[in-house]
Amino acid sequence: MTRSILITLISIIGTLSIFAQAEEKRAPQYIQTIQFKGAQALNKLPIIKLGDRLQLNFDALNGEEEDYYYRITHHNFDWTESDLSKSEFLDGFDDVRIETYENSLNTLQIFSHYYFSIPNRETKKLKKSGNYLISIYNDYNELIFSRKFMIMEPIAGVGVEIKRSRDLKYVEERQVVNFTIDSPSLLLINPKQRVNTLVIKNNNLNAAIRDLKPQYTIGSELIYRYDQEASFGGGNEFLAFDNKEVRSAVNGVRRVELTDIYENFLYTDIDRYDRPYTYNPDVNGTFLVRNIDADNSSIEAEYVRMHFTLHHFEDIGDKEIHIFGGFNNWTIDGSTYMKYNKSRDVYENTRLFKQGFYNYQYVLVDRNGNIDQGAFSGDFWQTENEYTVIVYYRDQGGRFDRIIGVGYANSDRITNN
Repeated sequence: MTRSILITLISIIGTLSIFAQAEEKRAPQYIQTIQFKGAQALNKLPIIKLGDRLQLNFDALNGEEEDYYYRITHHNFDWTESDLSKSEFLDGFDDVRIETYENSLNTLQIFSHYYFSIPNRETKKLKKSGNYLISIYNDYNELIFSRKFMIMEPIAGVGVEIKRSRDLKYVEERQVVNFTIDSPSLLLINPKQRVNTLVIKNNNLNAAIRDLKPQYTIGSELIYRYDQEASFGGGNEFLAFDNKEVRSAVNGVRRVELTDIYENFLYTDIDRYDRPYTYNPDVNGTFLVRNIDADNSSIEAEYVRMHFTLHHFEDIGDKEIHIFGGFNNWTIDGSTYMKYNKSRDVYENTRLFKQGFYNYQYVLVDRNGNIDQGAFSGDFWQTENEYTVIVYYRDQGGRFDRIIGVGYANSDRITNN
């Protein structure tokens, strides 16, 4: 069966599930270090202004130099596919082969580094704001992975403030996001039905607070002054390692070995939930690929087996411990699982990381997939976190949800209510 026939069949089948919510497809283990760059720095939440450039790159470790293709779909606030036809939100076309890639240079683990930007020669312009999903396929039309990104129109101003909880039960451990939406140039008709919001902590889209409704209005401003409904556990500063010099035991690395590739053993971590909060600068869960001895870290940084060890003495029952962070898009999978070593009475994990600086933490996951981020690190109101508020609006008679404003705040300026 030819590729064009396969694509047609997939498109027909896709129309049958148009109302399904889009989920990000997890990458297989041979796809590593997926990096998105939008308006903010690399590996932060991929939000760009309408007309700006978006970049995506990733590594394939199977050594096959396969062809990969990308497709783009437009989605509503709730990630159901919008009613827009492709020609309405895209100038040009997708289902385009990723033509730019380079093979690794002077590394023990061979890999191919793929990268591309939008707009480009084929995908000339994304014409509408809102939610988007970019999906990567191989030459057999198999979905390899997908990632979400957002395009915004700078219409509404979004003011964001971080407060301590007003509830005395949580005042020492939770942070509350208060915000206002000011849209003097666009009349927001019936905002309780037509305006939706997304409140995100540290770029983790999976744990966002969704669809808070305005409590009241003052002139052209919508006011959101929730307490528990808009609160997050403060968490703790992330743990980190930096192996930009892969042969040296520094910056969190206790010991180095060389087998088929480099092996870095980190210092043993301990519980911090019962210890006083201590400020330690971090990058809020993100990462940066770098090799201090390389001219081009994208293709010259080594892949290293990182060995994690956690001392935790309390019984976790039928729950699991995982390492967690932006290094794999805040995903829990088999590669993040911490296995109990009875002989050493510790939890251990070994996982591939591309050489660089990484934030991580340990989380407790129950059988329903619920993640407790404070189980080992604790929750402290003093913790420095980044917050993002995204505002969606559906015009009267509109067929999709626009993003009309984005606001940012950091809890380093947290105040008492």
